Amino acid sequence: MRLILVEDEADLGAAIKQVLSHEAYIVDWFLDGNQAWQYLETGWTEYTLAIFDWMLPGVSGIELCKWLRDRQLTLPILMLTAKDRMEEKIIGLDSGADDYLVKPFDMAELLARLRALQRRASYVGATLTPQVQPRRLQVGCLTLNYSTHQVIREYAHGEKQVFSLTTKEFQLLEYFIRHPNQIISRDQIINQLWEIGAEPVSNVVAAQIRLLRRKLGEEDSESLIETIYGVGYRLNIKPLEGFTPP
Repeated sequence: MRLILVEDEADLGAAIKQVLSHEAYIVDWFLDGNQAWQYLETGWTEYTLAIFDWMLPGVSGIELCKWLRDRQLTLPILMLTAKDRMEEKIIGLDSGADDYLVKPFDMAELLARLRALQRRASYVGATLTPQVQPRRLQVGCLTLNYSTHQVIREYAHGEKQVFSLTTKEFQLLEYFIRHPNQIISRDQIINQLWEIGAEPVSNVVAAQIRLLRRKLGEEDSESLIETIYGVGYRLNIKPLEGFTPP
């Protein structure tokens, strides 16, 4: 999942980014509202969640919320602020924030609130709808477990296998699962799975795809992850008859 964080307190922002990165989020962190505004205006990056501080240099978190909602964008937003009066909370929520967390806060509560926002959001693929459960994401025969960074694969005859993934493998498979049966280009993968300013080597996507296939026990191109030569990759997946998430 890719998340935009706008927080001008350097120590707090770094701590939040570290915790979220450990949870397999890709985090784009901005120190002021103007930078975030300019980047959001490009409309290129697909975010799953947003965390906005209220008081920011330049454009405030409130203005960022209003800007997104004025454009009918339904990105779930968590507002961070030291403002704890009821009337201030109402202003934050009425501006378009979906939840409100008062500083100082515990990181465990931050993560719990983000999970709650995810559960309320809808993720619709081209032909399948991934099911979001507490700490799990399932589509077809694959289930991602966020707590363990593992993927569970179920086969038609009922056998299940569990594979442990690295953070980048987990992020890559999650991105495919959220876009089942869609062709995804190399540039889209880099844009979504590497943070702003990162400069991955040219073959990094192909290398990660090979590692992920190997991890899933699939060495050839006739795997769940299909290579569309000259275009990109596609997760070919169908719902199993009678399949239910573990």
